[in-house]
Amino acid sequence: PSLSPAPWPPLSPVRQRPALTRLQPPVCSVSPTFLELWENTGPGELLLNISVPEDQQVTLGPSSTPFAFRIQGTQLFLNVTLDYEENSMLQAHLECKRGDTVVTQLRVLVSVLDVNDNPPVFPYKDKVQAVPEDTKVNTIVIPETELEAHDRDKDDVLFYSLQEVTPGASDFFSLVGANRPALRLDRSLDFTAWPAMTFQLLVQDTQDNPQPGHSATATLTLEVQPADLRPPWFLPCVYSDAHVCIQAQYKGAVPTGHRLPAPLVLRPGPVYAVDGDRGINQPIVYSIIAGHEDGTFSINADSGNLTMARSVSGPQTLLLLVKGEQADGARYSVTQVTVEALDASGSPPRFPEGLYRGAVALGSGPGVAVQDAAAPPQPLRIWAQDPDFPDINSAIAYRITNNSNFRMDGEAVLTNALLTHAGLFYAEVEATNTATSHTATTVLEVQVSEQEPAPTGDGGPAGDRRFSTVEMAALGGVLGALLLLALIALTVLVHKHYGRRLKCCSGKAPEPQPQGFDNKAFLAEDEANWAPAPSPPPSRAPPAPPEPEPPEPSRQSPAPRRRSPEPPAAAPGGGSPAAMRSILTKERRPEGGYKAVWFGEDIGAEADVVVLNTPSSEVDGAGDSGSEGGSDGGADAGPAGRAQDAPGADSVYF
Repeated sequence: PSLSPAPWPPLSPVRQRPALTRLQPPVCSVSPTFLELWENTGPGELLLNISVPEDQQVTLGPSSTPFAFRIQGTQLFLNVTLDYEENSMLQAHLECKRGDTVVTQLRVLVSVLDVNDNPPVFPYKDKVQAVPEDTKVNTIVIPETELEAHDRDKDDVLFYSLQEVTPGASDFFSLVGANRPALRLDRSLDFTAWPAMTFQLLVQDTQDNPQPGHSATATLTLEVQPADLRPPWFLPCVYSDAHVCIQAQYKGAVPTGHRLPAPLVLRPGPVYAVDGDRGINQPIVYSIIAGHEDGTFSINADSGNLTMARSVSGPQTLLLLVKGEQADGARYSVTQVTVEALDASGSPPRFPEGLYRGAVALGSGPGVAVQDAAAPPQPLRIWAQDPDFPDINSAIAYRITNNSNFRMDGEAVLTNALLTHAGLFYAEVEATNTATSHTATTVLEVQVSEQEPAPTGDGGPAGDRRFSTVEMAALGGVLGALLLLALIALTVLVHKHYGRRLKCCSGKAPEPQPQGFDNKAFLAEDEANWAPAPSPPPSRAPPAPPEPEPPEPSRQSPAPRRRSPEPPAAAPGGGSPAAMRSILTKERRPEGGYKAVWFGEDIGAEADVVVLNTPSSEVDGAGDSGSEGGSDGGADAGPAGRAQDAPGADSVYF
């Protein structure tokens, strides 16, 4: 197709001229000029674009925040990681130049928004604070400035809480407020019960906020420093509460007309006081402040032992006021000592018990107190009564006569040597009235074992009892000994009744029998041996205790058995089950043998008589030695009347 020219526009009757505009010179520009960015925004973040004319260039001016920005082309970038705590407002100073001439200056502000990115920090990890015991309640013991934590997040509010580590410590201390970590005392301190208390101090920068926060902990230890709050206490004392002790008063008795060389023996114990403030524990100085005007008694200032300076002429009651004062003179207490001066008629002393049982651990060295086997860990006390003195006699002195492993310290039993062997140890305790020279003896049995001593009395239900291997072995030994005795008795009876027939049938002539007794309790004085019984090996049973029950005769045995014609006479110990004399009487039976009687209330007046018979040939040979003989040698040959160490391996004692 042919190309035709474009048609001309129609001619207007009036020629229109375009409007004239004024041209503005080109300049730099940015939008926006104010930015908000979150803290921790990193470098390289594009902030904005800069409009720059073609003939100009843009640079950072001198008032820009140093190193915070950079310009790449016509774009402004962040050059650092934003940190609200270091700088919360940044400024970018932009200069547009044509050559060296600054044509335009622009300012861009960047506001940094805070982010909770820093945990609170304690300036310490463990803090120990000494608090005097007499600090008043509501006292600030640690100020807030010493406990508060620091948080680099300037706008964070910190919340504190105190968590007890020592149970019950929260009853004594608390914080003043959740935002004020000053530590306040809420209750009076007691060094004896609470010498130290420990807390965990917790700080958080959020509270009841679903957003995660930060926390920190520190350990607070409050060490209670003892204060001199209490006077000395005379022991033993009864505590009415944790702070007040009703102290002891002491009683004793002395014979008239005698000056005792040893310190007085008192009940409930010797005069003894301790500082009521155990943490201070000042030494106590003793003195008599009243009742000693006549100079009869004196007291040792260091030990508190009372001694007689001269004798008392007649019966009377002496009241002494004894003061126990701290060595620093700060506090003192006074107690009363009542001493009864009584006439002594010369009656011999006697022990309430014929056998005292104690226990001590193997390996104990000298000076260790022997425990009461029936009530450990109470110390064993052995004391004798004087009929003239209803309660106590200070004239009685005690000693162990035949065993160097133990010694008496007043009425207490102490070890006297290193105990290297386990087993049962026996000793004789002698009480001597120093005024009348009368004596009495009793038997001491001490169990030395590796295990802790356990009560031997009735201390609870049978299901709660625990028996050691040694105890079970001892029981087996007792049962075995009883069985052996029964077999011996049966053999003797068979030999008595059928011996001639057996000898006749065998065709052998009767052999002469050695003279003596079938009970080793009638051994001569120089043949007795009470050496310490060593601990038996596992395969052997230990020796039987020295106090087995008398074995009952076998029901099949033809040995006669009869009732005692009258109740047995009371033993010197006053009829106590453990107050023992020799349990073998010296009454001779026509058919031979001796009757053995156990004196004790637990058996009763109608005690059975166990007869150990011997063949007629032995009876004739035994004679009357040790039976109807003049002295009490036969009666005192048993454990309570001889100075021995331990029963011999070949001896049997009932």
